[in-house]
Amino acid sequence: MSAEDPPAAPKGENTTARGVAMAREKLAQAKADAAKRGQLPRRAPRRKARGPGREGGDPQLFGRAIADLLADRGWERSAAVGAVFGRWIEIVGPDLAAHTKPESFDDGEVLVVADSTAWATQVRLLARTLVRRLNEELGDGTVTKVKVRGPQNAPRSSGGLRVTGSRGPGDTYG
Repeated sequence: MSAEDPPAAPKGENTTARGVAMAREKLAQAKADAAKRGQLPRRAPRRKARGPGREGGDPQLFGRAIADLLADRGWERSAAVGAVFGRWIEIVGPDLAAHTKPESFDDGEVLVVADSTAWATQVRLLARTLVRRLNEELGDGTVTKVKVRGPQNAPRSSGGLRVTGSRGPGDTYG
């Protein structure tokens, strides 16, 4: 029997227990040898730092990724305004939305286009309420004014100088 052989097990001990003991002994010996060389085993593998709380290749929720992108690029307000324009029917109601649409948002001013002068007047009367409702969606102070534009193809005014000839699509007299 050599010095490296494990001691013989007593008669009642099984071979599995003998194998476990031998494995523990070899592991302890390997750790001792590594400690002498200055190469202790690591508890956890090294990871490269790629950002706060997430690995570069790790998946993340789609909504969280979009929110991070909007924040990084400074597009949060534009995206919120676009969302309000997309939900115009829900915000102003189906009756008003059937005759109006938001055209633009610039420097706190929302331009709303109405399909008739009557609806343009109605929106002008509701401007304060509309500003309040839009600010509920976008945050206080985002919208300061609602500007209303009526239909662009207004009827002709009578009187004054005119060009003679055909009257165009509204001509019913031949």
